[in-house]
Amino acid sequence: MKSTKLILLHPTIQKQSSSSNTNRLWLIFIITFFTTAFTLTLITTTTRLCRLLNPASTFHIRRPPHYATTTNSTHMTSTEVATITAAVAHCAAAASHCNLLVFGLTHEALLYKVLNFNGRTIFLDENENLGSRFEQHHPGIEAYDVQYKTRVSEMKRLLESARGKLRSKCRPVQNLLFSECKLALNSLPNHVYELSWDMILIDGPSGYHEAAAGRMSVIFTAVVLARSKKGGAAATHVFVHDFDREAVGKLGHFVVERASDERLMTEFCRVSTSANSSSSSTSMV
Repeated sequence: MKSTKLILLHPTIQKQSSSSNTNRLWLIFIITFFTTAFTLTLITTTTRLCRLLNPASTFHIRRPPHYATTTNSTHMTSTEVATITAAVAHCAAAASHCNLLVFGLTHEALLYKVLNFNGRTIFLDENENLGSRFEQHHPGIEAYDVQYKTRVSEMKRLLESARGKLRSKCRPVQNLLFSECKLALNSLPNHVYELSWDMILIDGPSGYHEAAAGRMSVIFTAVVLARSKKGGAAATHVFVHDFDREAVGKLGHFVVERASDERLMTEFCRVSTSANSSSSSTSMV
């Protein structure tokens, strides 16, 4: 009869085996957790990106809570959003470096930033601290607040004053930082005046009541920036949202040429213009 041998495991071996099993279970748990988290992040990011790249879906996205203080009460239509986003995308694709200046920090801001992937996008808004709060929520956004001195109730007087000084203080080509024209914005960040803008979108400030800032000074400043640009493309595309308050929803598209001769240095507009676009520049009215 063969004798039965009893094999006894040393206690330390048993502990090592138990510890090894525990470590494997933790390793499996950690791998599963991070895999699940990565998958959910990928799905969320993809969904957001699709919404940003689709103007129709972006138009229906609910505004984040930090937009509650914005004074831009008129939303763009899906057609207007599609028109502007197409222009931004074309600028980003055509230019080696597209510079986009946006007056008004609206819920389309992230869309413009994403589309202008190879250029610089700067947002200017009349609401104090809105830009800094927006930057905190969305790193990579460059936004500043602007203090406007004009009022809608003063529109006629301001325009008449500017028209009377077209060849002096309110000329099309000038250094806005030191301008004495009442319609000129000279309190913007210094680099705004130094950059050559390929596209300017005017969707602010508010202008639907007498005490509002109105967009006279913004339109004037945009044209001077385009006329006075030193480099980049020969023309700047200027979009003005709700440029006719009696027909809310109208989007103006103007092409402003850089001053290349004496005439363009002393004139804002050519004689030939159309209702929604211009071959030369935007008008002050």
